[in-house]
Amino acid sequence: MSTQPVRVVRHSDGVVELLLDDPGRGNALDLPTAEALRDAAAAVTADPGGAVLLRAAGGNFCVGGDLRAFAGRGADTASYVHAVASAAHEAVQALHELPVPVVAAVRGAAAGGGIGLALAGDVVVASRSARFRLAYTAIGLTPDCGASWILQRLLGPRRAADLILTNRVLTGEDAERWGLVSRVVEDAELDDTAYRTAAELAAGSGAALRAAKELLRVGAEAPLEKHLAEEARSIAALAGGAEAQAAMESFLATRSRGRAPSARSAAEKSQSVS
Repeated sequence: MSTQPVRVVRHSDGVVELLLDDPGRGNALDLPTAEALRDAAAAVTADPGGAVLLRAAGGNFCVGGDLRAFAGRGADTASYVHAVASAAHEAVQALHELPVPVVAAVRGAAAGGGIGLALAGDVVVASRSARFRLAYTAIGLTPDCGASWILQRLLGPRRAADLILTNRVLTGEDAERWGLVSRVVEDAELDDTAYRTAAELAAGSGAALRAAKELLRVGAEAPLEKHLAEEARSIAALAGGAEAQAAMESFLATRSRGRAPSARSAAEKSQSVS
């Protein structure tokens, strides 16, 4: 059994798994865990494979900051919490900047910083047992791990304010309806669905997926005219490459075979018309 709170697992199909592996503590973020997360994210950045799967061991994804580690430090509390947040933020930044698709699998509690971490995924798959709660203001704190940044972009200012200020709980189905996650599956299906999604992405066109992800990243801030020019540049560059040309020819050949009638069916059609 591993003693590391965060591990990187590399699979032969190109999936690189970043695993929160401290289920007895709900994968809570104290300083050693935040630093392990930062270092694991850096290792993934150095070699992200074809797709990254972010998931957690145990019944909860991440319950956020470890309040037991925060409390009782007196004058040192601020510096300790700043160190935890800074290390976790390096990890979140690294995940957001990965050139390959990131699939996050969320079950149980995703609270506090766990929400910001989960939402670093490009595709977020949640189980029906998932529960999302910011919970910061309930304990006199403010959001970290990018929650106040990403929630406004995903949900708009009203819903972001609702979640952050009232600490309301969203179920997995609520989160899907709000647009916080990509899809919801049964608990027993979560790991298989998330892994299969990551594996399919890893097996896809790496150049196209990387370019599409970059368009999504820059498009959130760019004026339409500038972004349209970048889209034209990107699609043309890919279309001129051997991978896209082979894929287009294969697609057209498959459609042609699917539509071509057999000699018998053509004759039968001729007889029925005459």
